[in-house]
Amino acid sequence: MRKVVVLLLLLINPISLIADNLTSFTTDGCSVFPDGTVKQQSLWLDCCIRHDLAYWVGGSYQERQQADLALENCVAQVGEPEIARIMLAGVRAGGSPYFPTSYRWGYGWPYPRGYQQLSEQELTDISNKIRIFIKMVASISDEINAKKLTNKGSE
Repeated sequence: MRKVVVLLLLLINPISLIADNLTSFTTDGCSVFPDGTVKQQSLWLDCCIRHDLAYWVGGSYQERQQADLALENCVAQVGEPEIARIMLAGVRAGGSPYFPTSYRWGYGWPYPRGYQQLSEQELTDISNKIRIFIKMVASISDEINAKKLTNKGSE
């Protein structure tokens, strides 16, 4: 009898059982869009990485709108308001959580997730994953700085 109950629960609500599998944060920069101009090749890359972080987390429809408008504002602030409007149109059209892409809204969660508020546990998981990512970036930065010192000493 116990096995039947467990099987029924799996069949009734399989998505909620796998929905807590948040992947580590990844970014592809500006996805299918350039990271900057020909002369300044990473001019708005920072904006895209921040946008990727919001998309990795996911959440409600309103949170996606806010993330997309923040991207537009960020790119406009680096001096490219026309590019910002084009990027906004692109992310609004292509970033839906219902497309099975690596850059969809909520891409850190198993597909399909759609739009949904984040639970307290999910927010904790997100915070933990971000801490791990920050430590990794700090470690890489330390390694680069150590190499600079080594190279400077051998000159």
